[in-house]
Amino acid sequence: MITLHHCPQTRSMRTLWLLHELEVDFRVMLHSFDRTLRDPEYLSLSPAGRVPALEIDGERMFETGAITQYLCERFSPDRMGRSVASMDRMAWLVWLHFAETISQHTAALTQQHVALREDYMRSPIVMKLEAARVAKCYDALEARLSTPVENRDYLLTSGFSAADISCGQAVYMSRFFVTLENHPSVADWYARITEREGFVKSLPQGDGIYSQDFYAPWPVE
Repeated sequence: MITLHHCPQTRSMRTLWLLHELEVDFRVMLHSFDRTLRDPEYLSLSPAGRVPALEIDGERMFETGAITQYLCERFSPDRMGRSVASMDRMAWLVWLHFAETISQHTAALTQQHVALREDYMRSPIVMKLEAARVAKCYDALEARLSTPVENRDYLLTSGFSAADISCGQAVYMSRFFVTLENHPSVADWYARITEREGFVKSLPQGDGIYSQDFYAPWPVE
């Protein structure tokens, strides 16, 4: 049995979506973002106190990129993954791990807008810089998705894969802070992949981290 340790609206949503797409048997253990991840029992699964953590065949994994690569290589090397012999293997690895570039900037914005409770704790400069860095990530996706290549409906020419899941989930999070209005190809791609049943099943069923749909930039005085 596969057990996913998950908090809604975090990177573990990436793994949850992938597991639904893989159509394997698994169970989900929900955790409180601000409490149980610091418990010694959970730290034995994920030493940094982060999600996701995955239990599989008596072993434990953490780090989303590693989990995604392992699950794809084991259960779906040529559908969700791309095997070493695939012409898209290099691109698959690049875009799979580019998701973390997007997520690190979104994490900084989440800390500024959500985790810090008082306005005096927030940094307008950090907010502005991190939002600009997210927009740069959108630029990279836009350039990839707007390239006039046949069947470029997804990040890979060969079709939908875990690279779309990883980057798509990262964009799901970043859209709470930076819209896609200046990136039409990204917006079209995002709409396409989020119609998938696996994405819908990975959405929060109750409260998540974010209490509103969009957090407007904090003005620099």
